[in-house]
Amino acid sequence: MAFASTANAAAPKAQEVVKNVVLVHGGFVDGSGWQQVYNILKKDGYNVTIVQNPTASLADDVAITKRAIAKQDGPVVLVGHSYGGVVISEAGTDPKVQRLVYIAAFAPDQGESVQSLIANPPPGASQPPILPPQDGFLFLDRAKFAAAFAGDVPADEASFMADSQVPWGVQALGGQVTVPAWKSKPSWYLVTTEDHMIPPPAQEMMAKRAGSTVVETRGSHAIYVSKPEVVAKIIEQAALGKK
Repeated sequence: MAFASTANAAAPKAQEVVKNVVLVHGGFVDGSGWQQVYNILKKDGYNVTIVQNPTASLADDVAITKRAIAKQDGPVVLVGHSYGGVVISEAGTDPKVQRLVYIAAFAPDQGESVQSLIANPPPGASQPPILPPQDGFLFLDRAKFAAAFAGDVPADEASFMADSQVPWGVQALGGQVTVPAWKSKPSWYLVTTEDHMIPPPAQEMMAKRAGSTVVETRGSHAIYVSKPEVVAKIIEQAALGKK
């Protein structure tokens, strides 16, 4: 499935293959979840960098992501999962970034944040089991983590993800995007139809607004763990500039 409108996105350079891929994780997790996607991309000849953001504040995460971009030897495909979509929307204006890929991710407009985007969920949407802040950081209820975040991940792996959560800063939740990269860069968006963290209708709205090339797949919010081949495929589609 693809939305036809890409009027607000800059056209990629014709037939240019981008070989540098930078992967940005979301909240509650770290970059290790990208391992299987990394393995596929590396096997296919891509230079892959995984950003380890502390997810304490958007400003810090953007700075760390830009450092990773700066180390690349040429054009970059910048990929974000979940909150990582906010990070790439802000960091993706970097001149080296040529294409953006959103994996079940937030794609905020100017002045938007995760906090503002989740304030009014679609009717009937699942509510993420986010616990009250502790010292300025957020966690998901461990008992509800698997069902909400990783419903199609093997039970032992989902349990590990729940027990190894990375604290997500309230400042990161409220971090606002200034100039959304998707307004000037072409983007691709993987919508996960069984997502209980970011409702699929919200994903579809953000993808359409960004003029993204859209792929839909049945899967949980942790699609990059459960179906790495699907995630790698859309990243390679972006790397090849295929709409």
